[in-house]
Formats: sequence, C-alpha cells, structure tokens
Amino acid sequence: MCTAISLQSKQGETFFGRNMDFSYDIEPHLYIVPSGYEWNNVVTGGKFRDRYRFIGIGQELDGLLGFFDGVNEMGLAAAALYFAGYADYDSVAQYGEEEEVASFDLLHYILGKCTNVEDVVRKLKQVKVSGVIDPVTKTVAPLHWIAVDRGGNCIVIEFTANGLEIWRNPIGVLANSPEFTWHMTNLRNYTEASPAQAEEAYWGSYRLTPFGQAGGTQVLPGGYTSPARFVRTAYLKSFVPAPENRNDAIVSCFHIMESVTIPKGVVLTSRDQYDYTKYTAFINTATCEYFFKTYDNLQVISASLFEHASSDPALMNLGGI
Repeated sequence: MCTAISLQSKQGETFFGRNMDFSYDIEPHLYIVPSGYEWNNVVTGGKFRDRYRFIGIGQELDGLLGFFDGVNEMGLAAAALYFAGYADYDSVAQYGEEEEVASFDLLHYILGKCTNVEDVVRKLKQVKVSGVIDPVTKTVAPLHWIAVDRGGNCIVIEFTANGLEIWRNPIGVLANSPEFTWHMTNLRNYTEASPAQAEEAYWGSYRLTPFGQAGGTQVLPGGYTSPARFVRTAYLKSFVPAPENRNDAIVSCFHIMESVTIPKGVVLTSRDQYDYTKYTAFINTATCEYFFKTYDNLQVISASLFEHASSDPALMNLGGI
C-alpha cells in the first residue's frame, strides 16, 4: 500500500513524493549513488554502470540494494509501488539484444541511466524486466512505477498480462491495484465532488440544509483501499491552491499526503501484520533535495544530492531515516 503524487509550484518547479506504506519490516537508508557506479545484474550475472548520480531511499539486504524512490542529477524522480494481483513479468531468460533487469532493480536502472520521462520510455523498449525473488518479501514482489521529470511530465509503468504498458499520467497520482487506467476511469464516479458548499434543497415542502461546510466533499471515499486513496489524493491535489514557491509546495505536499497516511493498527494483513505508513518523502526535482519524515519522527528532515559532491565512485550511505 503506497500513494504517490507530483505537484508543480507557480515558479515552475516540479515536486514528487510518496507515502511508503508497507507491512514488511524494512530499515530504509538514504543513499547517494555516484555516476559511474557499477552494480550487479542479478539476472545475467553481469554488471550495470550508472551514467547519472542520484539520491534515493532504499535498503540493502542479503547483499542486494533495492531502492524505493529517488531522484537523479537530471531531475528525473521515480518510485516503486505495490501492484498485487496485476503485475506480470517475463520469466528469467536470455532475449537477443535486450538488456535484462530484475523487477526490483528497475528503479535503480531508470535513475542511473535516464534523463527525463521520454528517455525512460525509449529505454524501457530496449530492456526485458524479469521477476526475481527479492530479499524483503521473499517473493517476486508485484510492482508498478511512477516517474516524473523537471518539466512536470509524468508516466506510469506497468507490466501486466498485456506486456509492458506505459501510461501518461495527467492527474499526477498513483496508488496500488488495480491498473492505472481503472483508477482514472473510476474518477468519473466523483464528478460531484467539489470544494464549494452544498446548497439547501427541498424534498416536497421540507427544507434540507447542509451540516456546515464541506458538503461538496461528502461523496469522497474515506477508507484506506487503493481506489479510495487514489480518489482522495487526486481530489486534494487538484483543488489545493497552486504553491507560490518551493516552501509552500513542500507544505502542500505533506498536507495532501496526510489524508492518506495510515496509522499503525487500522489495517491488518492476512499475515497478521500491520500495514502502515513507514515514511513520507518529497523531492524537489529542480534542486534534487529530499524532504522526509517517518512514522516515529514527524520532524521533516532534508538532504540534497549536491551537498555531497564527491569524485569517489563508491556508494555513499547517509544513514537510516
């Protein structure tokens, strides 16, 4: 369970972020990956080499480093979200000239090699994504991805029974299952949602008046399911005033995500584990700055890719978040 959004300020800066909702135990750290960094291709046994530096939140386990979200030096940001019941990857096999990537490594691959959304689209047509068991869930984790660039262009990447599907994302929101196109169609059920006050009405001669303000939001779903979170987030993102500057944008981003932040205890999985929001993070794609807070620490902490300039080709672990 996760939710992600993109948002633009009046200054033209694009912000991107997500709630990381998960029921598995994770210990996320903040990493800086240098340009030229070489890392293992777990599918073929070969090596990948990153072209661009990036900063991202991820976890290293059993010798494998997987990323949940991040932004590279070109201002391309992306995140991986759960996509249970719909993700369908190719089986592990050699495929001609196509470059093979494990599904849990696709985020790293994109951030290390692509400059913008159009570059991602081109690159994905040249790779084969294979389902490989990841060390966190001990399964082939079902994922889909959202990517945003500095220009505000946004796409959703899904691998389903239909193969690779890349969708333009005009609403700038992503949650979990079902498919992105289903969520977009479902928004049509909420055309009556409005920030305006509901008007009084008459049923026969009986006068009905609204209970105070916010009557226009009564149709919005209130649960924590993926469809409910998608609708609420899309509504809030669409109607909050456009942020004046980067500070206003960060404030708006965190306020929007508060409406879909899951407290511990209210969602219990079939494994008898709580699914809750581990952290909330936002990125300024213009400055490559991270802003994040965790379940146990509500103080917003920031870090920047460019604060840690180094010619060292080694991975930099900035510590747990």
